Amino acid sequence: MRDHVLDLRPLRASRAYRDLWAGSAVGGLGFQIANVAVLLQVWELTRSPLWTGTIGLATAVPLLTLGLVGGHLADVHDRRTLMRLAAVGQVLSAAGLAAQALAGNRSVWLLLGLVAAGAACNALGAPARRTVPPRLLPPDQVAAGLALQNLAFQVAMLVGPALAGLVLARWDLPAAYGLQAVAAVVALLGLVRLPPLPPLPVGPSATTGPAAAPPGPAPRRRAAAGGWSIVWRKPTLRGAFATDVAATVLAMPISLFPLVNEIRFDGDPRTLGLFLSAVAVGGIGAGLLSGAVTRATRSGALQLAAAATWGVALAGFGLAGPLWLALACLAVAGAADTVSVVTRGALVQLETPDEFRGRVSSVEHVVGVAGPEVGNFRGGVLASLTSAPVALVAGGLVASAVVGLVAWRNAPLRRYRTPAPDPLPVP
Repeated sequence: MRDHVLDLRPLRASRAYRDLWAGSAVGGLGFQIANVAVLLQVWELTRSPLWTGTIGLATAVPLLTLGLVGGHLADVHDRRTLMRLAAVGQVLSAAGLAAQALAGNRSVWLLLGLVAAGAACNALGAPARRTVPPRLLPPDQVAAGLALQNLAFQVAMLVGPALAGLVLARWDLPAAYGLQAVAAVVALLGLVRLPPLPPLPVGPSATTGPAAAPPGPAPRRRAAAGGWSIVWRKPTLRGAFATDVAATVLAMPISLFPLVNEIRFDGDPRTLGLFLSAVAVGGIGAGLLSGAVTRATRSGALQLAAAATWGVALAGFGLAGPLWLALACLAVAGAADTVSVVTRGALVQLETPDEFRGRVSSVEHVVGVAGPEVGNFRGGVLASLTSAPVALVAGGLVASAVVGLVAWRNAPLRRYRTPAPDPLPVP
């Protein structure tokens, strides 16, 4: 039974990983606090839902345009250096947000510019950050390391907005932005004890395990290939990304929450908050019991099953009448999403040769940002033409069907097994 609870081996195995995880966890909490503060400040400055919508644009555009650049840089420069520079940039952007709040800024353009600057730093550093666990951990602990990172993200999603509300109510915007700045400094300190992470020589000898070897002959000229072409050439990667795109683009439900709440629960804002919390609670629950996931060898099949469950659970949410049943479906969806994210992340890192990990990680980052946004837009358009329940049910069932098609057509992903750790040398 102990193998089914949260797998803490990465925290014991690597001090550098432990520092990175702790810093990222605190930094993520600060990011969630700042999100609420920015939303409130934009609303107070403009009283316009159109302007609050531009917050997502200010965040998404730098991520989409610079994410692939960050992936290329991660494959040709020391990844520790890139992460530190990006973290310094995030500290400066957080300090800028705190300073403009203290100065009583009335310009929404300045505020959005600082938000975009922080997002740009994140875009340049995120691909390098995603490649670190395989360099610090043995192959059989990479999934556990990603599960710990995802759990920290889910906890920040649950705790951050609530903490932001308390801070904003008592001390207002400067305090909230100040907390984000402190959290950004802690995240930077988490990088201090990282070892150098330069590009490794090409070939199996440069890897942490057999799964990291290039797919066939791989001369250095392949390093010029883009992340998308690398993903396309490897069936396991292609199938893993196709599964994620199907789940997010076809079934993302967040944009439909207000309409469902209005139709079925009289638009109570507390119920709307419960929808978001239920997804996070499901994710945290799955994270606390992620040992069974991170120790599983059939991670490809597990990702496919989790993505299909996500679609079915959201279809159930679309049909649910009682509030308790709607929340239960969302919790199941949140748990399935966590399992899918963890298994896909480990598979992507272990199946990608180290000299390509930065660019492939940038593709994963872009898909992770763009997929949910496109899915929310799709859901809103379909709901405006039909209804929110129809959009949820149709989207969830079609997503599950497409995942089933991927499972049928992509045998390498369906049969993929996590590589075993290298045997210990005989003394």
